Amino acid sequence: MRSGERDKVAALRMVANALQQDAKSGGGDEVAVLRRERKRRLEAAEAYRDGGSPDRAAAEGAEATLIEGYLPEELSDEDLGKLVGDAVDEAGAEGPGDIGKVMGAVMPKVDGRADGRRVSDAVRERLGA
Repeated sequence: MRSGERDKVAALRMVANALQQDAKSGGGDEVAVLRRERKRRLEAAEAYRDGGSPDRAAAEGAEATLIEGYLPEELSDEDLGKLVGDAVDEAGAEGPGDIGKVMGAVMPKVDGRADGRRVSDAVRERLGA
């Protein structure tokens, strides 16, 4: 281990531990684990920034960026919009009451390449909610 890479090694060990725990509990979605760990780091970085600890916020942000490198490439807004449009047409959705149907149709197609909140926002925008 080279000096300067200790933080990277520590972050990777935490991610590997989270993946092992998920595997032991019967989970099998590694991408979901990586997304969850990334989200935790981003939330912690925000909390540290709000609490006046910019050094700790930067460390958490660096870990989130490291984890992001192991995630599949995010869908572009254009590609996500096309998937949402296809799902709206497929489900015959016409308004905000059909958000659940559209989400159920689009999430399997997204396949971990976009955050659920981002997909939900795109669906709500498309349905005028």
